[in-house]
Amino acid sequence: MAAFAGLKDRAANVFGGMRFEKFEMPKHGYDQVDGHGMSTGGGGGSGDGSKGYEGADDGGADSPMSFEEIERPPLRHIDKYVRAECPCIKTTRFTIALMTCLGFIISFGMRCNMGMAKLQFENATVKYNWTVAMESAVDSSFFWGYLVTQVPGGFLASMFPANRIFGTAIACSSFLNLLVPGAMALHPVVLIMVRVLQGLVEGVTYPACHGIWRFWAPPLERSRLATMAFSGSYAGVVIGMPMSGILTGWISWHAPFFFYGLCGITWYCFWLWLSFEKPRQHPTISLKELKYIEKSLGDSVSLPMPKISTTPWRAMATSMPVYAIIVANFCRSWNFYLLVLYQSAYLKHSFDFKIEETGILGALPHLLMTIIVPFGGMLADYLRKSGLMTTTNVRKLFNCGGFGLEGFFFLVVAHSTSAMGAVTALTLGVAFSGFAISGYNVNHLDIAPRYASILMGMSNGIGTIAGLICPIAIDHLTRGQPKSCWSTVFMIAATVHLVGITFYGIFASGELQPWAEPTIEEQKAWDPMASGYEKETTFNDAANGSGGAAMAASGPYMDPSAQINATKTVSYGAVSHVAGNPFAYPNVINEEPVQPEAKDSYLHGNPDERSY
Repeated sequence: MAAFAGLKDRAANVFGGMRFEKFEMPKHGYDQVDGHGMSTGGGGGSGDGSKGYEGADDGGADSPMSFEEIERPPLRHIDKYVRAECPCIKTTRFTIALMTCLGFIISFGMRCNMGMAKLQFENATVKYNWTVAMESAVDSSFFWGYLVTQVPGGFLASMFPANRIFGTAIACSSFLNLLVPGAMALHPVVLIMVRVLQGLVEGVTYPACHGIWRFWAPPLERSRLATMAFSGSYAGVVIGMPMSGILTGWISWHAPFFFYGLCGITWYCFWLWLSFEKPRQHPTISLKELKYIEKSLGDSVSLPMPKISTTPWRAMATSMPVYAIIVANFCRSWNFYLLVLYQSAYLKHSFDFKIEETGILGALPHLLMTIIVPFGGMLADYLRKSGLMTTTNVRKLFNCGGFGLEGFFFLVVAHSTSAMGAVTALTLGVAFSGFAISGYNVNHLDIAPRYASILMGMSNGIGTIAGLICPIAIDHLTRGQPKSCWSTVFMIAATVHLVGITFYGIFASGELQPWAEPTIEEQKAWDPMASGYEKETTFNDAANGSGGAAMAASGPYMDPSAQINATKTVSYGAVSHVAGNPFAYPNVINEEPVQPEAKDSYLHGNPDERSY
């Protein structure tokens, strides 16, 4: 060991200018092992990477032998100069989470551009004589396409790499955002077509995000990673509203569209560099993190993704917990899009704020919500882990509590006569609604984790209908009477939340549903230890005393791993004949030693018996 340590020190001095990842290992005679150049001679040779990993424990669960023959993808040209990692983040999986969060920030920031542009259109210098129907069509056209690709997005993410689906969607939507000012100058119909295309490509982002975490998120970190990613949707509004207002007020209404379009395309370049479908495909991930992710996920990633033919559509359509999630998503989407599209207009028309001020004040509620969302997730997990409340009660408490507080403060907004009172109530209402995200928005993983992406697509798709109806209803209510109508608007919003509280409180559940379990046929399709495979081979226990006794006690079809553990002596291939097995011999082959027993007296025996 001293020689090994000295050799390692000399090598470190020679290659001192190069960066190598190191990871801590249990003390099995090795202090530290280089994470990149590791190759020991126990197994030797090259081989399939997956096999090397599956046999990792042969040399000890955490010994250097456990990293043998992990096939690493070749470095890309850029990786030879700059590693594919964020310098300020230690792990690759949190780099993926951060990049996903930034993608959602850009996606939801683009949705704030049109609201600020419409306020500028009311000035004399920029005027578009749209009818109420045309204005409603422009506002809701994004959601026409967004609704269509929700459920297909879940299946699309299972057929193709989910990271590529997510990144391409953001990039295409950003490119289309650059075309919005030109389309608006041509004709409203052209603008509607562009926004429909934006909705089509962005509809796959949420289901694709679930596909990313299927391979990247260890079970104990799923809530943390998913919360970090999805918080970008709320942070996008926090940044998008003031940014759009400032760019519109200082430059022109074209500026926000160009700014976010270029940001999205720039983000996509970094996404292609930093993101990969699976950890094993990442060229510079440390072996410590790779092993941690793959070991924690186990065989769960081997289970095939649901297909249209294998999805229990009938059971989903008759499940009341599923409907509870859908109704809650619809209610939340109604009020979310109400604020995103019309909060600035409410502040401007009711209290005569400037465009820049409406953007900044409108972002304040969503800023507090962005803070409360992860805090609510940690509090909900604490209540579940400590046993203080069941999962069902936790989901109902957080969802109904968040909806109830937001509905109450919406009633205060509806009757407010001062700008300070309205802004304060609006800020508190939206902030407390962040607790509801720990209710309905994670409930998919409770009742049907295997179909979570499909349920997300279904519930988010139904929620998108609120984005279609809300602009039409609000435009008709506010047309011609922009001040007096806002009380009615927020009364309707509070009523919508009351419906969501009632339905979710009665029918929601946090328990795994019976229809969410994989069928026996699906288990056999991926589990090599299923019963259909156990009968193909058996161990010949004639020469193994204790092993044979264990076999006899456990029956002829004992679990293979138990048979291996029960066998005390090494067998060299005595296999009983099994019909249809091409690898089994027709007759029993008696076990024989590999070589004759040693008889050399000069080498074997005790020192007194040896002859020299």
